[in-house]
Amino acid sequence: MGLYIIITRVSMKFILTLILCSGMSGQCLPPYQVSVVYDNMYTCLRSGYDVAAKKVEQLGPEEVNKHYYHVKFYCQPQQET
Repeated sequence: MGLYIIITRVSMKFILTLILCSGMSGQCLPPYQVSVVYDNMYTCLRSGYDVAAKKVEQLGPEEVNKHYYHVKFYCQPQQET
């Protein structure tokens, strides 16, 4: 008798979470979850880079350079129910 392992592909969605931090103060704002649910990791990551870049643009060079602002983000898998 052999042992058979069955691998099933679980359908996952991804949630994008961003965090705005100041390198000057060493503090971050509470994480912000984007309301969009992504079908795969790739689209979530692409969106993360786009949203982060827009936030940096919105803050502008003076504020970013003054406070050393930076945006961190991650895509968290959510198992579909």
